[in-house]
Amino acid sequence: MVAAAQHPNIKLYTYSEVAEVSGYIGNFEVKIRQKAKYVDYEKCTGCGLCETKCPKKVPSEFNLGLGKRTAIYKPFPQAVPNKPVIDAQNCRKLTENKCGVCQKVCPVGAINYEDEDKLVTEKVGAIVMATGYDLFDWTQTYGEYGYGKYPDVITGLHFERMANASGPTEGKIVRPSDGKEPKTVVFIKCVGSRDEAKGKSYCSRACCMYTAKHAHQVLEKIPNSQAIVFYMDVRTAGKTYEEFYQRSLHEGAVYIRGRVSKIFQRGEKLIVRGEDTLLSRPVEVEADLVVLATAMVPSVGSSQLAQIVGFTTDKDGFFQEAHPKLRPVETFTAGVYVAGACQGPKDIPDTVAQASAAAAKVCALFSKDQMATDPMICSINESICSGCGLCVPVCPYKAIELKTIKERVHGKEVQRQVAAVNPGLCQGCGTCTVTCRSGAANLKGFTNEQILAEVDAICL
Repeated sequence: MVAAAQHPNIKLYTYSEVAEVSGYIGNFEVKIRQKAKYVDYEKCTGCGLCETKCPKKVPSEFNLGLGKRTAIYKPFPQAVPNKPVIDAQNCRKLTENKCGVCQKVCPVGAINYEDEDKLVTEKVGAIVMATGYDLFDWTQTYGEYGYGKYPDVITGLHFERMANASGPTEGKIVRPSDGKEPKTVVFIKCVGSRDEAKGKSYCSRACCMYTAKHAHQVLEKIPNSQAIVFYMDVRTAGKTYEEFYQRSLHEGAVYIRGRVSKIFQRGEKLIVRGEDTLLSRPVEVEADLVVLATAMVPSVGSSQLAQIVGFTTDKDGFFQEAHPKLRPVETFTAGVYVAGACQGPKDIPDTVAQASAAAAKVCALFSKDQMATDPMICSINESICSGCGLCVPVCPYKAIELKTIKERVHGKEVQRQVAAVNPGLCQGCGTCTVTCRSGAANLKGFTNEQILAEVDAICL
């Protein structure tokens, strides 16, 4: 990210979101809403003095509530640019008109409580979607695991932050409830994955390997510890993944094939009940800490963003590629590409490979003076188009808009509205043709009347 920020041909819009996208391949116009930071980045040096003096402490989103942050903060340690923003919902100066310590201590006068959102427009030739993923909210559906009421039942991402040297516990693996070091850690895979009844039907792909890594970290960092993994299947499809899984087994990780049926508290211990399906017998484990490998799901707001840009999502809400094998990084909207877990669950190597492919597609697009398009797109017969506009909102690619034409009626020049198709956006899906009441919309090639005439001729 630092290299990207310093590149002369890259412009970063941080703490911003896409508000509107118009145009088509090679001619997109993107409106970007820059959220109010309440910090002047032109003046701010990123010294961090304001963060150390801010008295307001709130749970840290980056550490998933395991630690605290101040109301003026950097979203994460490696943020680029490494400068803070003010959380307007928790800042006492903005909510109660009190405090204002950060403005008083700032040596360069970078704090601006009057800052507002700004709209910026950029013209671009292609768009790459890389919105990432969120974790499945198991607390709403998995009552057998306590609905999130046990503080020592955490997700793999919580564990990741604890095991990280820059995390809230400085790399120490502890129980969130009392800060003690756990001796028995139970890992449960496929929480929300491969579970059509309460979760998602798909496999999240990365869970098997990060669980093996977490089991390895427990055995490595905690003396005389035990790591027990409940699993449905172990899937190690990547290069050298199987070797790493075998390494965790040789180090002492215990893998039990079966689902966990219940977790409950008994004193300071968590009782994990399940079944060993290989031995066909019930299993009960006394655990100090339980780690859930939760499913990957589309990031919040990704479906709305897909509508703004003008392409579709699949049944699970992930961004829909044009073809899973032949066009895996392209969408049905020309000039819009996908990269990473926004298209489906994947690990880091697959994400990097897909991002490289999307970048290569953009470079190939920009290297041409002319572009070949699919000839089977919609055309409008203006002579019978009523200008009702029903085809405009139903088009998933924003390829249709109304235009005004002039024509002579009984010797007088009149104006009326008709639909117009942008050939750079239309993908020939045919949605508009079935919506059009007057029959003015047809896919190029044979018209509906010609096809019906052929059917009639065959039936004679």
